[in-house]
Amino acid sequence: MKKIVLTGGGTAGHVTPNLALLPSLRERGYEIHYIGSYNGIEKKLIEAAGIPYDGISSGKLRRYFDLKNFSDPFRVVKGYAEARRLLKKYRPDVIFSKGGFVAVPVVLAAKHFKIPTIIHESDMTPGLANRICIPSATKVCCNFPETLQYLPEDKAVLTGSPIRTELRSGDRLTGLTFTHLSAAKPIILVIGGSLGAVHINTAIRRLLPKLLEQYQVIHICGKGHLEENLIGRPGYVQYEYVDAPLRHLFAAANLVISRAGANSICEILALRKPNILIPLSAAASRGDQILNARSFERQGFSTVLEEENMNDETLLDAIHTTYENRQAFISAMEKNSQTDAVDIIMGLIKSCAGKDESSSSK
Repeated sequence: MKKIVLTGGGTAGHVTPNLALLPSLRERGYEIHYIGSYNGIEKKLIEAAGIPYDGISSGKLRRYFDLKNFSDPFRVVKGYAEARRLLKKYRPDVIFSKGGFVAVPVVLAAKHFKIPTIIHESDMTPGLANRICIPSATKVCCNFPETLQYLPEDKAVLTGSPIRTELRSGDRLTGLTFTHLSAAKPIILVIGGSLGAVHINTAIRRLLPKLLEQYQVIHICGKGHLEENLIGRPGYVQYEYVDAPLRHLFAAANLVISRAGANSICEILALRKPNILIPLSAAASRGDQILNARSFERQGFSTVLEEENMNDETLLDAIHTTYENRQAFISAMEKNSQTDAVDIIMGLIKSCAGKDESSSSK
């Protein structure tokens, strides 16, 4: 039986592609283990999927001054030692890393044991954690053709993003029943990401009186961001986070408002949902979401509203315009010949696992 260790964490975007691979890995008989952070969101998601989970110490590599910059390198060193012990224990044939800083010690430890490692980069340009890991990788998967220029030619593979099979099996009626909303008005699904998006949350709630005249709103606002005085308001439902029922909420939605994380927008594309993307600003990020969003805008998949330009008037106009022209967005998305990322990645896993030299027993 072949063994695989999956890693990645920090946000749901660093976990959901791993979850998308699980059915195929199980079908092919792989023994699966997951290495993440001690208490990151990945722990809950992976344990719920029935996969053995081990936590390691993790430090964040920041581009700005923070006192934790002095202590986090020690956490990374500790995480590396813990990852080495776990890899020696499990002796996997291959590693699949979705990124995030917790993956760095795992990938570096895999290099020590000469375990083949596949990395997946979701964004247009590689993030810092993946840039550190790429020299140790056997193959590097990516979502966008534009990303290939930033990767070593002998390692780069254009795969797209693995999409969870269950997302495609959502049922609109089940979504309406779950949310207690009506089929009489169109539904806007607002997703700020697993950690929420304060600016989007605030803007949507400020617009509620106008929005609810024409639409209903499902609001996934992030942990700790529920607004108690809006609980029970007709036509508006809010959740901190939604896991299994998300497929039904997507099925019920006529329009999606989202950040522009690559995994999220690839799921929206696969489900052919008209959407408005509000990428993280360049001031709050390295600008990857802006590049992702503009790529989708150029292809006719999305309306893009940059956070700096978002106010009541521009957001309301974007919602009305996108909904009125929803069929044009759907048609553009239907023309997209999205490849089956799961099959391509499974082929890479099989190939790399077959090359294992059993050196992980050292």
